[in-house]
Amino acid sequence: MFPSGLILAGGRSSRMGKDKALLRLGQDCILGHVLRRFTPQVSSIAINASIPFAGFEAYTHLPDAAAGQLGPLAGILTGMRHYADQRPNSSHFASVPCDSPFLPFDLVLRLAAACSDPETIVIAMSLARRHPVFGLWPVSLADDLEHWLVKEGNRRINAFLDRHRTVNVDFPVLGTRHGALDPFLNINTPEELAHAETFVEWLA
Repeated sequence: MFPSGLILAGGRSSRMGKDKALLRLGQDCILGHVLRRFTPQVSSIAINASIPFAGFEAYTHLPDAAAGQLGPLAGILTGMRHYADQRPNSSHFASVPCDSPFLPFDLVLRLAAACSDPETIVIAMSLARRHPVFGLWPVSLADDLEHWLVKEGNRRINAFLDRHRTVNVDFPVLGTRHGALDPFLNINTPEELAHAETFVEWLA
């Protein structure tokens, strides 16, 4: 059975100046591209955001379970609590961010293949860099993560990963006629949006 999926969209988009998830890229908004690629890989999808996105009300909306906008780890904790309750027989759920429209179509399949037990975290990487928001997360770590976030300064995902058994799965860079494309390219600034527009043919 496919795991459930969570899209992390709780950021403030401060560098973009507007909500980046809804910005147009090619024939759809960025969030639309993420959903199109992610949906076939999971059994259900929830969106972690402070408020629901207009036009995406059909998806389960999950505001952070922890107050204070504590970053992506708060979204991961929210997913852990939600899926532990909604899918008690499932050990993991998959996460992706709302701003990476080129995410691999086989992301979840490859992460799941590397998952050795119910408490292993599996994280995607490319170009020798780990991308911790693209992961397969054990719901059993919810209590530990909640206690971790209580301490001020514990906001970095990599620091939390170092506390637990973590497997990294390497994904190749894509070769295009415009040059190399990292499938985990994320869009935070107008300049990055312009760069992503170079590769819109890969969104078809």
